[in-house]
Amino acid sequence: MPIPMSSTESIVCKPTPWFLLRALVMLLMFGVFTVLFYVDGTTGYRKKNEVFYVNKAFQAANEAFSKMNAGGTLTPDAWTAFAAKQEVIFPADRSVIPVNLTLPMPWPAVLHDFERMKSLEWNILWREYTRERGLNAAPPEHPYDAGKMREQLIVCVICAVLAGTAGFFLIRTLRRSISVDGQAIVAQDGRRVLFGDLKTLDLRKWDTKGIAFLHYDGASGEGRIRVDGLTYGGFAKKDGEPAERLMDQIRANFSGKIIEYTSAAADTTESAPPAD
Repeated sequence: MPIPMSSTESIVCKPTPWFLLRALVMLLMFGVFTVLFYVDGTTGYRKKNEVFYVNKAFQAANEAFSKMNAGGTLTPDAWTAFAAKQEVIFPADRSVIPVNLTLPMPWPAVLHDFERMKSLEWNILWREYTRERGLNAAPPEHPYDAGKMREQLIVCVICAVLAGTAGFFLIRTLRRSISVDGQAIVAQDGRRVLFGDLKTLDLRKWDTKGIAFLHYDGASGEGRIRVDGLTYGGFAKKDGEPAERLMDQIRANFSGKIIEYTSAAADTTESAPPAD
C-alpha cells in the first residue's frame, strides 16, 4: 500500500458504542450473577431446605394417617394427640436452615386437622401450606449442605470481582480517546508521541481485528502504543470510519518500518510484537 502524503488533520477517536455495549452487558451479567449467587448462599438454599424437610413431614403425616386409619377406626382425638407429638425433622446443622425457624418445629397445624387429612390429598394440603407461607411448592431433589452454600458465596465473590473489573474498564475507557494531529499521536493513556519518534508500525492485525501496534523510541521516550480501532473510533461507514481515518493520518506522517502480511510465507517469518 502506498504511503499517503503528510497530513495535518486532527482526528479524535472516542470509545465506540460496540465496546461500551459489550462492557455494559458484561457488567450487568456479572452483577446479576453476583446477586443470584449471594441470595442462594445466604438465604435461597436455606429456604429450599425448609421446603425439602417440611415436605418430608407432609409425606410422613400422610403415611402415618393411612396406616393408623387402615381399618377406618381412627378418631379425631387420637389423630390430634398423635400429630401434636410429631416434629419436622431437620439436620443438626442449624446453618443450613432459615434463621427465623424455631426448633423443634411441630408439624404444621393443617396436619393436625383430622377431617382435612381424611378428605383431601396430602399434596393439596401441601400446596395450600406453601402458598400461605410464600414458599415454592416444588421441593428440591435433595437438601443443600453448608459446603454448597459456601460454594455459592465463593462464586458470588468471583462474579463481584469480575463485575468490578468490567465496571472499572468501562469507566476508564469512557474517559479515554486516541487522537492525532499534525505532529503527534496521543495514546489512550495520555502519552503524546511525536511522529518523528515512531519507528515501527505493525499492521498485521489491522485488517482482521482492527488492532495495530506503534513502536517508538526518541524524545518521546521508548515504548509501544496499541491502537484498537474497534474500541476507539470504529469502522462504521455512516460515521466516516474514524479508526481508518486515524490510521491513514498516522501513515501519512510515518517514515519508519511498516510490517504487513504480504504472503503465507511472510506470515510465518514475521516475529510477534512484544507484550504490553
